[in-house]
Amino acid sequence: MALKSTIFRAALNVSDIDRGHYADHVLTVARHPSETNERMMTRVLAFALYSGQAQEPLEFGKGLSSDDEPALWERDLTGRITQWIEVGLPDEKLLRRACGRSDVVTLLAYGGGRTVDMWWQANRDALQRQEKLTVRAVSSTS
Repeated sequence: MALKSTIFRAALNVSDIDRGHYADHVLTVARHPSETNERMMTRVLAFALYSGQAQEPLEFGKGLSSDDEPALWERDLTGRITQWIEVGLPDEKLLRRACGRSDVVTLLAYGGGRTVDMWWQANRDALQRQEKLTVRAVSSTS
């Protein structure tokens, strides 16, 4: 029997003084059995960082259970993907495919120690050609 996702609820208050964006969000986040708490919280961080910039509400994707959906995305009223937000250290092919499907792609890369640096060195040449892609490193303090 397959394990089910664990459901978390969070109240998030976003105050972006620079953009004049203030909002309260009640989030329901499903954590896949193979997803770490660090990845789940990075998805919540992505929501907090990018919710004020979105024209339409951001939605959590299916995540680890689907390669066709990001960790977080914004779609317009026609269903077109306007913003694709991924977290972790995904395969560069997934990011290239996302750039073909979305107007903007953002990656919040995280990992322990020098993991992000090593991932970037291995994928830099392929990813720097993607004009729609922005990669941001998120450091963790343990």
